[in-house]
Amino acid sequence: MTGSVRTCLVADDHALMRNALADLLRMLWADAEVQTAHDFMRAGAIAAELQPDLILCDLGMPGAGPIAGIAELRRLAPDSRLLVVTAMNDDDLMLPLFDLGVAGFVSKAASAEVLEAAIRLVVAGGHYLPPQLLGLLRGRGDPCSSVRPDTGRLSGRQIDVLRHMSLGHPNKEIARMLDLSPATVKTHVAAILSALHAANRTEAVVRAHDLGLV
Repeated sequence: MTGSVRTCLVADDHALMRNALADLLRMLWADAEVQTAHDFMRAGAIAAELQPDLILCDLGMPGAGPIAGIAELRRLAPDSRLLVVTAMNDDDLMLPLFDLGVAGFVSKAASAEVLEAAIRLVVAGGHYLPPQLLGLLRGRGDPCSSVRPDTGRLSGRQIDVLRHMSLGHPNKEIARMLDLSPATVKTHVAAILSALHAANRTEAVVRAHDLGLV
């Protein structure tokens, strides 16, 4: 999958959050078909028929437990990129869900910028993993995780973006100075946060300074 989507599914039992996420996806991809569901049963039916490019899904919905519900969505739409957007923060859930093929986890308390960046990163084929999950992966010796931030994943262009972040430049200014689209900058920022195991821009810049990247 490239950085665009044609079909999306938003599954959340809270109408306000469901509608906000759907509106965000329509803003990002005006031509995309966005369908919504309020429980795992409806989400599964839509996923099976639509085979969406992207699924945004809460964990605490009626119809199934978190692991069973996500497992069924993965079975019904195995090629969909699935990003969990949830208020639940349970370490016992993260590893099983990651093993099922979830591409990322974002807290509902995250800023709109972080949420959008996570969506773009997942759509581009990456993973948006919170620091606690990376710690759990290290704890079981998972080869996809390293003790130190994975700075080798950062491209030269992403290092350029990181330098501008360290100077406090917002995304629009970075885009102008590097002759990039704002959407591309947001994707780079998400990749930087993921590679540095940072929860936000400030943390990423601090870690970058500690590692001598900027």
